Formats: sequence, structure tokens, C-alpha cells
Amino acid sequence: MTTILVTGASGTVGSNVVRRLMERGAPVRALVRDAKKAVAALGNDVELVLGDFGDPATIEAALKGVDRVFLSCPNDPRQVDYERNVIDGVARAGVQRLVKLSANGARLGSPLEFWDWHARIEQHLDGAGVPAVVLRPNFYMTNILASAEAIKHTGQLFLPAADASVAMVDPRDVAAAAVAALDGAGDDGARYLLTGPEPITFASVAEAVGSAAGYDVQFVSVPDVAARGAMAEAGLPPFIADNLIRLFGFLRQGTQEGTTDDVHTLTGRPPASFAQFATDYAWAFSR
Repeated sequence: MTTILVTGASGTVGSNVVRRLMERGAPVRALVRDAKKAVAALGNDVELVLGDFGDPATIEAALKGVDRVFLSCPNDPRQVDYERNVIDGVARAGVQRLVKLSANGARLGSPLEFWDWHARIEQHLDGAGVPAVVLRPNFYMTNILASAEAIKHTGQLFLPAADASVAMVDPRDVAAAAVAALDGAGDDGARYLLTGPEPITFASVAEAVGSAAGYDVQFVSVPDVAARGAMAEAGLPPFIADNLIRLFGFLRQGTQEGTTDDVHTLTGRPPASFAQFATDYAWAFSR
């Protein structure tokens, strides 16, 4: 039976990939740095292997006996080198397929560093001779959870989004697409743009959250400067805050408004709406 290595296994998408694989009884191995944190996120039944993206020897050890790999890495200034290490290890190990989690907007030289990094990693992947599928998801619905406490206390959603309309995608759908690709869906070398079923404004996001949580929620657009200051107060590193501000600038320009059928193409079912997401996560916004 195919053994699958999941990197970034404690992350938003990676943890869902692990759960989906476990639910169907697939042999899955999770590459983690912190076993205690991983057990808290994934449970006790997952095979854990301790490793570090920056240590190729640990990656090589984690790849022994592995047939397929899900590659996901947190945004980090070393992300390009980290993911290249995994790709090079996969090439040496002769893995059957790698599924890389990228981002809609990945482009060499992008002013949004996250997107430039992904493009550079994709470029390395293209030259590595590894059978691979690249997933480029839109803005995650779960990003709204970062505002949950503010919403509960103020009844308002504060973001520098203005009237941006975004075809947000549920990370659970991204995970489903990843699992399908690990199973063989999709074409090697292809990029799949994963979106929600329709574009939605942040005013409509606030309305859906309020409807699910049982109280009125209003969207308040804030200037970039105020948003950056709030992020700093919340403890976000400056480079992350700056990139998030740039991201919202792109969203205001409509760069993630379009939709695709790629979730359906890979999984055989349509992506979830934000209303469904808000209902499922009503507990996070409940007072």
C-alpha cells in the first residue's frame, strides 16, 4: 500500500490532509519538528517522524519507504531553501508523485514575497524531474478566524479590504484536492487554481458570520496603516504584516475574484460556500 509523507502536517491544510488520509486507512507519515504540538493537532494515531526542513539528513530519513509526498511549509524567509531541500530529497528517493501547496498569485519577482517564494520553488520543482502537481489556492476562509475574538467583543470585522470581492476557498477543500492528487488525480506538471464557488465581499463575510453565530456583525474597512499597527500589536513579525498588507492591496484590485472548477475537477464535488464554512465554525465566533 502507498505510504504518504505529509510535511507541514500541523498546518491548516496539512492537518486536514493527514485527517483525510487517516480516515480512509492510508499509511501516512507526518514530518514534524515538535512531537508534542503534532500530537495535540493530529492525535496519537499518526506516525510521526521528527525532522527539520533545514536538515536534509532528516528529510532523507523521513522519505525512506515513502511513495508520495505532500509538500507544505509555513511562510518563512528560508522557505525557498526549505522546500528545495524536500524536492531534492524526493528526486533522490524516486518518489512517485509530489503535491506542492503553492498560492494563487505565485509569480517570480512579485512584490508580495510569499508569492515570489512560491514561484521560485515551483521553478525549482519544474527542473527537478519529479512527477508533481501544484495547487494554488485562493485566500483561505480560515483567515477570518484570526478576527474571531475582535468580532465576538465588538460585533465588527476590521480589515483593510474595502469592497474587495474574493472567491475564498475552504482549506478543507484544498486538503481534499491534495488527497485526490496524491491518489493520482490531475496531470503531472499541472497547476490547479483552487477557489470557492463564488466571489464574496467582506461585508457579506461579516453578514454570514453573524447569521451563523446569532448576532449582528458589521464589516469595517480600515486603512492600511491602522491594519499594520493592529498586526504589530498582535505580535506579528513585521515582514508578515507587510506582506499581508500587500495581499489585501491585491485583493482590492480583484486579483482573486475569479472562480475555477479545479476543486471539482480534482475531487469530483463542488467547493464549500462561505456560508457553509461560517456555519461549521460558528463555535469560533459564538459569544
